Amino acid sequence: MNTITAEKRVLTEAQLLTLGSKAFEGLGLTGEDASDVAKVLVTADMFGLSTHGLSRIESYGERLRVGGINARPRITVKQLAPAIVSVDGDNGVGPLVGMRALTAAMGTARETGVGVAFARGSNHFGPVSPYSLMAAEAGFASIIGSNSTTTIAPWGGSDARLGNSPIGFGVPNPGGHPFLLDMAISVAARAKIRNALKRGEQIPDTWATDKAGRTTTDPAAALDGFLLPIGGHKGYGLALLVDLFAGLLSGAAYLTHVKSWVDAPDEPQNLGHFFILIDTRHLGDTAWLAGRMHDFAAILHGSPAADAARPVLVPGEIELNSLARHRRDGLALDPAVLSLLEASAVAA
Repeated sequence: MNTITAEKRVLTEAQLLTLGSKAFEGLGLTGEDASDVAKVLVTADMFGLSTHGLSRIESYGERLRVGGINARPRITVKQLAPAIVSVDGDNGVGPLVGMRALTAAMGTARETGVGVAFARGSNHFGPVSPYSLMAAEAGFASIIGSNSTTTIAPWGGSDARLGNSPIGFGVPNPGGHPFLLDMAISVAARAKIRNALKRGEQIPDTWATDKAGRTTTDPAAALDGFLLPIGGHKGYGLALLVDLFAGLLSGAAYLTHVKSWVDAPDEPQNLGHFFILIDTRHLGDTAWLAGRMHDFAAILHGSPAADAARPVLVPGEIELNSLARHRRDGLALDPAVLSLLEASAVAA
């Protein structure tokens, strides 16, 4: 499969993984490291999360070229306690550091039942859900988070001092769809606002404020201002909690100590991540877990839909259905993204 549809080339998952790997090799990564990065980003695309998929070749590539990200990091893992490891990413590409931390947490959890990995010296690591899926497929329940560039004001404040830090949860379901919840702390991600600006569209006034703290429908003003958190002061508290775990406890930068990859692309961000994994095999066998997860989903699906066209869903179903569809039919990649990937791959 390799066809042209509406000016977009449809590629299989295998082709996307190969192209993504070659593109990051062309940007200086080793073949093994590039493959890990591609795995995270391609999964994001297959989930339908195109803003966090292979399109990141643009921002990652810019920073790799100017030395803001280390293409050949020496990532180290240190055992701090039987169930806790520390991962120093040496300013590597975020998905690479994320994969090393996930692997370390998995190894520890297999030994002790619970594994916690704190990563520092990293960069934007993509969405949480690809890591949650990999953990779930290996039998681990997970809580995973990362801090990020400051885009949200403290509750009651008027300037950005904390990040739109994502957090995600996953629970395996042997033989069925795992539970996957992947959420940022803001009502909408900055990527959605940037896309609205590119399309010349307005945004809802619940997404962001201008630089004076006034709600706005103008995406340009919103990008000069700051994002609004979900749930008001409760979202603010949750954002702080993610940054405490991902940034402060990991030894990474936190709050305003995190550098903006837009304003300072040539400087390390020192982002932090955390991976908390629970080996569910210590709680019961796969048949026990599968039965309970099936019943859990059935209770939710059994609720009559308020709108027949929008049935009740369990978090993760949309992404996993998208993954299955794209594995069957292929994925139509944006021509601009494809061009960037192919240009980088030529240098590999």
